[in-house]
Amino acid sequence: CFMANNTVRSTIYLDSELHQALRVKAAVAHISISEIVNESIRESLREDEADLKAFELRAAEEPMPYETFLAKLKADGTI
Repeated sequence: CFMANNTVRSTIYLDSELHQALRVKAAVAHISISEIVNESIRESLREDEADLKAFELRAAEEPMPYETFLAKLKADGTI
C-alpha cells in the first residue's frame, strides 16, 4: 500500500455518485481511494503553485490597456 507513516486520518463527505465513481476507479486501477484523492489534491495544488509563480513573475509588468492587448494578440496570430 502507498500510505506512508506520516499520514493523517481525515473525515470528508462526498456525494454518493462521486464516492461510487472513486470506488470503481480504485478497483479497476488496483489502488486505494485514498491514493486517488491524495494525488488529485496534489495535482490541484501544483496547478495553484504554477499559477502563483506565473503571477509573481509578471507582477512587475506595466499594465496594458485591453485594446492594446487585443491588438497584440491579433497581430501575433493568437486570435
